[in-house]
Amino acid sequence: MAPPPVVFPACGLHLSAMSIVSVYGREFVPAYTAAEAAHLDSVARESAGVPARVLMENAGRSAALIVQHLFPEGRVIAAVGSGNNGGDALVVLRTLAAWGRDVAWFAAGSASPNNELLHGFTIEHLSGDGIAAALAQSAVAIDGILGTGARGAPRDAALHAIDLLNHAYVPVVALDLPSGVDATTGEASESCVHATITITFGAPKIGLMLQPARAACGRLIAVEIAFPPQPDAPATLITPSWAAHTLPARSQDAHKGTSGKLLLVAGKKNMAGAAVIAGRSAIRAGAGLVYIASDESNREVIQRAVPEAIFLDRADETELLDIARKVDALAAGPALGTDDSAYALLRALLSSSNVPVILDADAITLIAKDLTLLASAVRARAVVLTPHPGEMARLVDSDTNAVTHDRVDVARTFALENGCTLLLKGAPSIVATANGHVRISTTGSSDLATAGMGDQLTGTIGGFLASRIEAADAACLGLFFGGRAADLAEKGRSLSPLDVVVRLPRALRNPGRMEPPFGLPFITFDQPPRH
Repeated sequence: MAPPPVVFPACGLHLSAMSIVSVYGREFVPAYTAAEAAHLDSVARESAGVPARVLMENAGRSAALIVQHLFPEGRVIAAVGSGNNGGDALVVLRTLAAWGRDVAWFAAGSASPNNELLHGFTIEHLSGDGIAAALAQSAVAIDGILGTGARGAPRDAALHAIDLLNHAYVPVVALDLPSGVDATTGEASESCVHATITITFGAPKIGLMLQPARAACGRLIAVEIAFPPQPDAPATLITPSWAAHTLPARSQDAHKGTSGKLLLVAGKKNMAGAAVIAGRSAIRAGAGLVYIASDESNREVIQRAVPEAIFLDRADETELLDIARKVDALAAGPALGTDDSAYALLRALLSSSNVPVILDADAITLIAKDLTLLASAVRARAVVLTPHPGEMARLVDSDTNAVTHDRVDVARTFALENGCTLLLKGAPSIVATANGHVRISTTGSSDLATAGMGDQLTGTIGGFLASRIEAADAACLGLFFGGRAADLAEKGRSLSPLDVVVRLPRALRNPGRMEPPFGLPFITFDQPPRH
């Protein structure tokens, strides 16, 4: 088994302290499966007339420039495979050699590399027992072993090269993807490269955003290499630029009535915590007026913790349904309960109005028992569901492992078939829309793995829905800004939901980097290591 990845401070050179917790991405950043990436490559060559050598040259020179910025001194050694990934590595080495760097390579495949890519430069070829010693003395190693077309566990020369890289204990820059990970599913072989930085070409691959492959990437940078535009990409990333452009500004004459009214139904007897977290989140997200309907036993706790909200006794169904018809959005589920009375309450709420609704936690459990609730709800309004994998398994009558193994397709299929927006929580969380589009979160980490974070997310999305933001956009904005607030908190495993809530204002003011790193305009996406 490969050793755990080693963190090298050099990979953060020339970046400000803010960028340690900040993603950069253009407003539109597509993400592709391996097959989609191969098709895009084919379109570039056959339809757009971009020669394969030009694509390789663009990829290799872009990667070389990033390596030069991050590791400006010392020897560079590349593991060169038999395919296009090995060709990219040779272009990197030849470019660095032309800039005066000391470079070398060793074979990581069964076939010899294309020497024409060296343009007459002589690059030292390492072999035998000298490779390990040379790697240990290098400043950085390049993984050019396997590309997106590789399938199955690495074998033979590739496996040996991966082992050499992982045991050299120097920074490793992977080209396109760390060798041994799947660009579509995110699966990672036990014998995969543990990269310090991954420079992926054209656009991020979906699998590189998913665990466990994401952990093997280290810092993930995407570069443009002359692929034609793909405005209808089936999956995109939720970036700071997208969030900044999508979140609408309040009008100068706004008041609480025009800023959005939310009815939050949460909290069964003596369970006020979920309602407090969700209610405070909705207010921080900008809802002008929040009603919290909860069990009467929770009144004092909620009114003390969320004095801005109006408390409603959920047992008073007449008043509750009257308010439901007057608000701009509904949020239901956190600690709602799953008994017959909770089911009757949810059914009455969904029948009483046609405003957008977000359903989480216990509400999802109730829907999983009776999918006709969802079918009737989506006929009248936009519906957002926010299940974790266990709840998703109940919705599709499957098991958690099956959902986790195929998260993107499970989410996309359910959203398409049921006409809703589905936010499947995980690492990362995924938003699938009713038209089949998928958006992938780029903020947040395992710091969020604690009770109450789902309540925070429900309240934040509810606040955005109440502000009349379209359902899928509200779900994505809730994910992004909640994750951004968590990153800004820098609490690590000590992070609590209220830490996220209190940092939402800062996240809303400062979504993250708007300019590419190093001033290199061909970088389209840059994400720090996720954990």
